[in-house]
Amino acid sequence: MKFSWKTILLGAIPLVLIAVLLWQGLSAGPNRGDGVNTASSMLPYSEFLDYIRQGKVEQVDILEGGRTAIAVLPDPQVPDGALKNFRVNLPLNGSDELFPLLREQKVAVTVYPPSNNGAFWGILGNLFIPLLLLGGLFLLFRRSGNSSGPGQAMNFGKSKARFQMEAKTGVKFDEVAGIDEAKEELQEVVQFLKKPERFTAVGAKIPKGVLLVGPPGTGKTLLAKAIAGEAGVPFFSISGSEFVEMFVGVGASRVRDLFKKAKENAPCIVFIDEIDAVGRQRGAGIGGGNDEREQTLNQLLVEMDGFEGNTGVIIIAATNRPDVLDAAILRPGRFDRQITVDRPDMNGRLEILKVHSKNKKLAADVDMEVISRRTPGFAGADLANLLNEAAILAARRRQTEITMREIDDATDRVIAGLEKQPLIDSKKKRLIAYHEVGHALVGTLLAEHDPVQKVTIIPRGQAGGLTWFTPSEEQMLISRSQLLARITGALGGRAAEVVVFGEDEVTTGAGSDLQQVSNMARQMVTRFGMSNLGLLSLGGNSSEVFLGRDLGTRSDMSEDVAALVDQQVRLIVKQCYDQAIGLLNEHRGLMDRIVDLLLEKETVDGEELRKIVGSVVQLPQKEMALPVLK
Repeated sequence: MKFSWKTILLGAIPLVLIAVLLWQGLSAGPNRGDGVNTASSMLPYSEFLDYIRQGKVEQVDILEGGRTAIAVLPDPQVPDGALKNFRVNLPLNGSDELFPLLREQKVAVTVYPPSNNGAFWGILGNLFIPLLLLGGLFLLFRRSGNSSGPGQAMNFGKSKARFQMEAKTGVKFDEVAGIDEAKEELQEVVQFLKKPERFTAVGAKIPKGVLLVGPPGTGKTLLAKAIAGEAGVPFFSISGSEFVEMFVGVGASRVRDLFKKAKENAPCIVFIDEIDAVGRQRGAGIGGGNDEREQTLNQLLVEMDGFEGNTGVIIIAATNRPDVLDAAILRPGRFDRQITVDRPDMNGRLEILKVHSKNKKLAADVDMEVISRRTPGFAGADLANLLNEAAILAARRRQTEITMREIDDATDRVIAGLEKQPLIDSKKKRLIAYHEVGHALVGTLLAEHDPVQKVTIIPRGQAGGLTWFTPSEEQMLISRSQLLARITGALGGRAAEVVVFGEDEVTTGAGSDLQQVSNMARQMVTRFGMSNLGLLSLGGNSSEVFLGRDLGTRSDMSEDVAALVDQQVRLIVKQCYDQAIGLLNEHRGLMDRIVDLLLEKETVDGEELRKIVGSVVQLPQKEMALPVLK
C-alpha cells in the first residue's frame, strides 16, 4: 500500500500536537531542573522550620525565585530512616525568618535562578499549534481541490465535463443498427464537421444543436458515442444533473466554464445526457421563488444562442422526457434538429440482434428472424439483455453454444419473470389450464386476433400460467375489429372458468385481463371514436406534468357524458364477453382435448395448437403464421 508525503504529513499532525503539549506540560513543571534534586513528598512549612531547629535538615535548594524549597532530611515516617527529598512551598515573606534560621543551624543552602523554559514553551505552543492547524487545513483543501471526487472544495464552479481531444469510444456508425433514420441525420452532422466547405458552398450553416428524443434503451447515448468516434474533433460529455449543486450559482458557473472550454477547442461537440434534469420548464414550481435550476437553464439558453453566440460548438442532448422541456430550449437556433429515436421495427430488431450476436456462440438452429418477430416493442437495450440472458442460461446448463431453447426461455424470463416450480395441486392446475386454453382457443378461432405463440401452465412471476400472442407484422394502425378481437381474447380466460366451473367458482386469475379490457374499451370510446358516442376525443389529454399524473389531470366531460362513456364501455365489454362464451360453449369438446394435452405437456406451442384446432374446425385465414419454435 503506497502513501504520499501529504498523507503521511496529515497523519503525523495529531502526533506532533500531542508531543508538543506533553513536552510543554512536563517542562513547565516545578519539580524538574538541571542539577536540582527532585522531591517526591510535600512537607508543610511549619514542620520544615521545626526540622531546621532540630538540626535534621541536611541541605536546602531554593527554586522558582524563592517560592519553592527542596529539603533533604531523614524520613520522619521511618525510624532512623534514610535521607529523603521533601518539597516545601515557601510564603512570600518567608525569607525574613527562613534564611537567618538556616545560617544559625549551618544548613547548606543553594539558590537557583528562575527558569524561563515554561514561558518559552508556552509562547512556542501558542504560536506553533495554530500555525500547524492552519497548515493542515490548507493541505486538506488543496488535496480536495485537486481530486476528481465529490468534495472539490476549491473548484465548485468548474465544469465536470469529460474532455477528449480525440474521443476513442470504440463505437462507430456501423455498429449502430435499427435506427437508420436517426443515424442518417447524425452522419450529416459528422460530415459537416469533417467537410464544412461542402455545405457552406451552398449557404448552409452548421446546426447549433441536435436533440435526441426517444424511450429509454433505444440507443440515444450509443449514437452520441458513435458521433464521438466518427467526428475526429474534441468531444465534451456531461450529464444534466452534474450542473446543479446545493450551492447557489454553481450550475450557471459550470455552464459558463463548459462553453468557455468548448469555444477554446472549437470546432467541437458537447454531449449533454438527460438534459431534462436541467432543462425543465421555468415557472412550474408551486409558490414561485428563485430556483437554482432555472438560473442554470437561463445561462444554458444564453450560451447556446445569446448575444455572443457559440460558433463551431455543436450541442447534442438526449432525453426521454421531451414533454417537460422548456419551450425556449426547443426553438430553432438552439436545438435546430429534434431527432426521434424510437423503438425499432421487426427489420430493425433483426439488425440489432445481428450486431449483438457477433461475440456470441450461436447454434445452427437459432433463427434471428423468429426472435425479432417474437419481441415486438423491444428496444436495443432489451435485445442486448435478451441475448446476454440466453448466454447465461447456456453457461448454467454447461453448453458450449446458445440454442433456440435458451433464447426462448430468456425471452419468457425477460417478459414475464422467473420460472417457478410446476404446480402439484391437480384441481388448481386444471383450473389454470382451462383459463389459459380459453385465451388461446378464442384467439385462434378469431380471424382478427394475433396468432398464438405458445400456451403454458408453468408459473412465471405473479402469473400461474401464460398465453403468448405474437403479432405477425408491425402494426402501426389497429382496426376496430382487431381491438374487439383482443378484448374478446382477453375475456376468454374468465369465460372458460364460467363455462366449465360455473359462476360461483370463478377466481381472481382474470384480474389483469379485466384491467387490460377496461383500458382498451375506454380508449375505443374516449380516444378513437369507435362507439355510438361518435367521433369525439374526451378527457385524458390535459394534465400538469409537475403535479403528478392523477392530481393534475382535468376532465373535459360533463357528468352526463361520463355516464354515457361508462355505458358504452360496458356495452363493448358485454358483447365481447358474450362472444367468448358462445365460442367456448360451441367448442367445449375441443377445449377439453387441448386442456388434457396441456396438463400432460405443461407447454403447447402455437403450431401444435393450430393443428389440433384445424383438425376439428376450419381455421380462419390469418395474415401470417409464425415459424415453429423448437
